[in-house]
Amino acid sequence: MSVNNILQTKGTKVATIASTHTMGEAIKLLAEWKIGALLVTDGVKPVAGIISERDIVRAIAHKGHAILGSSVADHMTRDVVTCTSKSDITDIMELMTRGRFRHLPVVENDRLVGVISIGDVVKHRLAEIEAETQAIKDYIATA
Repeated sequence: MSVNNILQTKGTKVATIASTHTMGEAIKLLAEWKIGALLVTDGVKPVAGIISERDIVRAIAHKGHAILGSSVADHMTRDVVTCTSKSDITDIMELMTRGRFRHLPVVENDRLVGVISIGDVVKHRLAEIEAETQAIKDYIATA
């Protein structure tokens, strides 16, 4: 199964924020949309960075509530790993586990086309396993 299978079910809507917005604005969007990360845009690259709940917690631990007025660019993760819609789910699971991150932007031809989370990957992998299990049960029942 590829990332494209997940995007076909999940959709390609991506929550983004400009790097110049404040951390307070980022936190408000995360809470409003009930999500764990925002992809950061700068008008140049498809993905300039990512700001996650984990980034926010680290920033508050180091600088306190003063970070609320600072820019997203000051606290975002800049080295963002991406994948393509053709990437294999098994490879993605390994990549996310090894890198210890939960969100992976999907980029095609220098264009952001989606984002998948570890939850999306697990959900689709479980559905795949359930379908395989049912196929085996059906085969045994007819044999």
